[in-house]
Amino acid sequence: MQEPIKVYNTAVEALLEVIGGKWKPVILFHLTFGKKRNGELMKLMPAIAQKVLTQQLGELMEAGIISRISHHQIPPKVEYELTEYGWSLKEILHSMCRWGDTHVEKVYGNRAKILFKPPTSDS
Repeated sequence: MQEPIKVYNTAVEALLEVIGGKWKPVILFHLTFGKKRNGELMKLMPAIAQKVLTQQLGELMEAGIISRISHHQIPPKVEYELTEYGWSLKEILHSMCRWGDTHVEKVYGNRAKILFKPPTSDS
């Protein structure tokens, strides 16, 4: 039996189906700066629960956006990185970051602080 045709009212819905939510865009943004281990991601996002991070990483892998690299060593080492397909999101994610910077400055001024500033100027 054929699967029913998926219908979206706009392509933004399709995008949000894959990277929507509180944490997926943040995870992906951090991965645009290179491979990260689980512990590194936890330090970059201290408010995320380990269970949620694991779930979000799994969903992003299932979508083909990130890959998991297991290094066969003791102690075990696992890293996550963007796939070639995932790298196509870099410009979108960095544009979201720039918009967020502008928004925080406009709405909150010096009453808010962004802790993570991208390491390169092309963010």
